[in-house]
Amino acid sequence: MKLHNFNLSSASFRVRIALNLKGLGYDYVSYVLRRGDQRGEGFLQLNPQGLVPALELDDGTVLMQSMAIIEYLDEAHPNPPLLPRSPLARARVRAIAQAIACDIHPLNNLRVLKYLAKPLDLAEETRDEWYRHWVRTGFDGLEPQLAGSPETGRFCHGDGPTQADICLVPQVTNAMRFNCDLTPYPTIRRIYEACMALPTFQEAAPDRQPEATAAQP
Repeated sequence: MKLHNFNLSSASFRVRIALNLKGLGYDYVSYVLRRGDQRGEGFLQLNPQGLVPALELDDGTVLMQSMAIIEYLDEAHPNPPLLPRSPLARARVRAIAQAIACDIHPLNNLRVLKYLAKPLDLAEETRDEWYRHWVRTGFDGLEPQLAGSPETGRFCHGDGPTQADICLVPQVTNAMRFNCDLTPYPTIRRIYEACMALPTFQEAAPDRQPEATAAQP
């Protein structure tokens, strides 16, 4: 398999975690989004949306959208499972994951931040506050959801990492990169630390990827 991705991309980070949890090897193909690599003709032939990640299977099939890729990996390689067996538990894990992947992340991804810069001409300080506002809005709802549920264990659901943790860790990582105050979210921080104690999460981190050693434009 080939993973077409960018080290700082939250969605790419999710898929790297999932691949590591499944113990699956892959070729790492890097695209630096800040210089527009993902808009090149070669990549657009793989993914006309011009978004990372894209997972190219051995037979040439290309999977797009991180959540779809993660669920494919879970179905094609069932162990260890990324979703619990119970329908109610699966719904809970998906709800946590989607609160991040569908509600927080789309407002803060690079396309949005670049549009706020040009053509809207918002200052960097204003753009950063935009980012922090939507993280706070999302985490304000997620923290009590996690803290108040008996289903929350060492991780978002129970004592093993699930799809929810796969989404949470990249969002927290990026929140820290934008200097978001995470003090009000002790449960989120505790789960993040539990995840990042695992080699599978550590090895997927942005600063552990090949292009992280090179200067970013």
